[in-house]
This record gives sequence, C-alpha cells and structure tokens, in this order.
Amino acid sequence: MKDQSPDFQIVVAELQSDIEKGKLDLALQKFVELSLGDQGYLFTLLDQPSRDFLLDSLNIDATADLFDRLDDAVTLEAAENLSTAQLAVVLEEMQPDEAADLLGDLPTELAEQALGEMQETEDILPLLAYPDETAGGRMTTEFIAMHGETKTSQAIQQLRNVSPDHEVPYYIFVTDNSERLTGVLGLRELVVSKTNSRINQIMDKEVIQVDANLDQEEVANVMTRHELSAVPVVDQQGIMLGVITHDDILDVISEEATEDIYLLASVSGMELEPDSPIPQQIRGRLPWLYLNALTALFAAWVVSNFEELIARVATLAIFLSVVGGLGGNASSQTVALMVRALALGKTSPRKVGSVLARELLVGAIQGLAIGLIVALGVSQWQGNPYMGLVVGVAIFINLILAGFVGALIPLGLKAFGQDPALASTVLVTTITDSVGFLVLLSLAAYFLPRLI
Repeated sequence: MKDQSPDFQIVVAELQSDIEKGKLDLALQKFVELSLGDQGYLFTLLDQPSRDFLLDSLNIDATADLFDRLDDAVTLEAAENLSTAQLAVVLEEMQPDEAADLLGDLPTELAEQALGEMQETEDILPLLAYPDETAGGRMTTEFIAMHGETKTSQAIQQLRNVSPDHEVPYYIFVTDNSERLTGVLGLRELVVSKTNSRINQIMDKEVIQVDANLDQEEVANVMTRHELSAVPVVDQQGIMLGVITHDDILDVISEEATEDIYLLASVSGMELEPDSPIPQQIRGRLPWLYLNALTALFAAWVVSNFEELIARVATLAIFLSVVGGLGGNASSQTVALMVRALALGKTSPRKVGSVLARELLVGAIQGLAIGLIVALGVSQWQGNPYMGLVVGVAIFINLILAGFVGALIPLGLKAFGQDPALASTVLVTTITDSVGFLVLLSLAAYFLPRLI
C-alpha cells in the first residue's frame, strides 16, 4: 500500500487557520481523520495554541495513542500541560514502555503525583527500575506467556479469551513453573499443530534473548543480526521480564544514528533541530566550538615555533592547509568507518592489532599515491624538487598518522565504555593538523638551504 500522507505544511496552515477562526470542530475532525503516525508528526509542526487545543479536545484514548507516537521531548512538553488527573489516566492507556519513558522524563514531583493517582501501575513500575537506554528500559511488559505443559487447543482458546492488542507480538513465550523462559512458539506452528500436543513439544528451544541490562544499541544489533520482530528480555536467572518489539528498535536505530551523526559533526543533543530555540542551539553547539578554538590555537602554536622559517620561505604557508586538510579528511574517513563498524558489532577493541595494522597499510598506500602526485606537481609548480619532496613526504606521513589515529581513538573510547562517535573531527583533526604542520616545517628546516 502506498503512503498516502498529506502535504503537512498545507494541513498545518489549514488547521491553525481553522482554530484561529473558531472553526474548532472542523479542525478537530481534520486531525482525527489522519492516521496515527501522521497525527504524531503533524502535532510536532503545530504552534503551541493549536497543540493546547488538541490536548483539550481529544479523548483519553486518542491522547494516549498520540503520546505513544511523539518524540520524548514533545511528549514531555505536552504532558506537563495536562492536569495531574488527566496525565494519570493517559499514562494508564499508553503502552507500558512509553508510559515508563514519559514518567522517567517528568519532574520527580509530578511523576510521583501521577503515579499516586493511577489505578493500575503493575505493568509500568518494573520498567522504571532500568535506565532508558537499556533493554529493560525499552521493553514492554505486554506479551503472551504460557506454561510448557499447555495443550495447543488450550493455547488457542486462551488467545481468543485474551484478544491481545495489535501492538503485542504474536509469539507465545514458553515458561516453566519459575517463569524462566524455556522456548518460543510462533502462531503458525500453533495453528497447524495437532490438537492434543503440548506446546513444549513443538516450541523452539533455542530462544534468542537479551539481558535486561544490555545496552539498547546492542539489542538492536541482536535483532538485526537474527532478523527478529521481537526479542524477549530476561534477568540473570533467566526469568522473563518483557519483550522488545521491532518498532522500539526502529526508534533505537534512529536515535543512535542521530547521536553518532551529531557527535561526529560536533553537536550535542539529539533533540536539536534547525528550528530549535536559540538558547538550546547555543548549548548544543558552542561548547564544541570552544574546544575547536583551543585545538586550533594549539596548531597555530606549533606553526609559531617556525615563524622565522616561514618568513624566509613564505611559500611554505601555502602548503600548510594542503597537508592539514588531507590529514583531516583521511582521519574523518577512518573515524566514520570505525564508528559504524563498532555500532554494528563488526569490529571491537579486541581486534585493535589487526585493525590498526590494516589502517596503517591503507594510510601508507594512500599517502604514497597522493604524496607522489603532489610532490611532482609542486616540483613543477615551484621549480624546486626539494619543495615537492618536503610537501610529498609530509603528506605521506600525515596520512599514515590519520589512519592510525582515526582507528585508535574510537577503539579506545569503546574500550573505556564511551561512545566512539566522541572521536569527532575536532579531536582527530587537531592531531593530524598539528603533526602535519610539525612534519612539514621540520622537513623544510632540514632542507632549508635547498629551498631558498
């Protein structure tokens, strides 16, 4: 089926115009006729008066469905505009994992008040014990579990009686008397099985499962690697706690990709958008620019130590940006490759030896290929083969360094439990710039009589 999403800019303009003109019923009708996914996206585009109107006009079920599909920051802002009583009822209607995330984001006092007014909290409270970015924080407690001795006919009847919500994954997770996970059964296998069979006779005993404390990025890797639409979450004793579904993992992949891209671009805060408030933009971007200024000053200090040399051979200033730029680009390439490989589990700090050896070889080949061409070009341009030799060798050494540093920093950060994407261009470029300048100017000082 094709995506029938509307032109959101047109819908936003129409909706806000209807609200301003007092055509409130028409505005509400236009909103509720949209699909749930489109409602969530449209809500983020509306101005605050329009959001307030919708929150006041939607019923509890519709508000809960909307909150389930909004980004965390937007949900938090919307929830804080509700009364405590309204918030408590909406939380009860939301998916348990989404409700737990929202409660974790709310101010402590407001979260406690909302919990105090909720009638049913048994599905949500266990989730609050885990950090948001772990399997336990991502899981939902809505799943289907049955004892292994249950007959297939009884299992089918139980499904009919329960009538699981469409959000619940249609797997039957098989547990023993201690609620330890022992197997999994798909609906197809259940339907085609013999009536009097026990489900522990037809279940798959090899269950892919994850620990509740596993990082969400690792969970995403597990589900992607095994092509799972849902994965059970267990504690250290193997007792089943919940399930992570494919839609949750899509959110994780999107969040992790955004975080890595922003960190590599020296931006903090996944919630930043081009139209984010200016103070929020400044908080996310200015600290990195301060760091960039400091590192640039360090590179300038390296150059300042050769001020007399540059004064005597002014042409060297032309080639500083060439050496530094090539080193920075090469290291950024390596960092991007390493961050992606580490995120997908395709490499690890345990492989540091082989990874560094390969990157050194790649850097040497690229450095030789580019350094040789540049050396020949500079020799012809300046009419001095020694100037070409100095620039070419500096490029060769700097590209080797770029491969080494670009691989070592992400691997080191990963080994210490930090996000490898912190090895942003600000950090690695500082090293390649400074060392590149040092190599170029040191070689120039050595060949000074030949350069004048």
